[in-house]
Amino acid sequence: MRLDLNGVRRAVIVAPHPDDEIIGAAGLIQALRRRGSGVWVVVVSDGAASHPDSRTWPPARLIAARERESRHALRRLGVRSDRVTFLGLPDGALMAEGDPCRERLHRALRKHRGLDLLVGPAVTDAHPDHRAVATALGGFRFGGRRLTYQVWPPQKRLAARSRTVSIPGGAAAKRALIRVHRTQLGAITDDPRGFSIARHELAAFSHPVERFLPVRR
Repeated sequence: MRLDLNGVRRAVIVAPHPDDEIIGAAGLIQALRRRGSGVWVVVVSDGAASHPDSRTWPPARLIAARERESRHALRRLGVRSDRVTFLGLPDGALMAEGDPCRERLHRALRKHRGLDLLVGPAVTDAHPDHRAVATALGGFRFGGRRLTYQVWPPQKRLAARSRTVSIPGGAAAKRALIRVHRTQLGAITDDPRGFSIARHELAAFSHPVERFLPVRR
């Protein structure tokens, strides 16, 4: 069933890492902007854990690059840079952060008076950082609508009651936005332990229809 966005004036998209907002919700962000809704994005972790052993990309350089990549991709969707907040919490350790993750995230969300749509990762996501953010969001007092998106594993579908958003331009448009995140697509070559989105994962992430699961409170 298609996602009904009627009445949404102010939305916040929460991403555990820089790029999750595009993988999980690029089509939704675009649909909201085209309706004239205000869209803000909160990125929780600094993204530094993707290449822990790179000598040419030490943490400070990688963090700065990943922030630029997120801002760049979001600008293409009509989200201004001043509407993107990076909390800078340690990548890969959000579950261990516990209360600090919840407190920083809640503090950022409380700044959005009039918020009527909150979108974040699913608590069933396979990545522990994603589950930590989902748990933190679950404790946020909020009277509007909530949606979740699934990133890992990329081939997993949400429940039958999920709602869909189609992306203008289809898979090619979604893939082009993901490819803005060059640090996650093989641009860093001196770290054997480094992360890179595999070809089959990119194909799955580039699906032209995004799925969101409404959260019942």
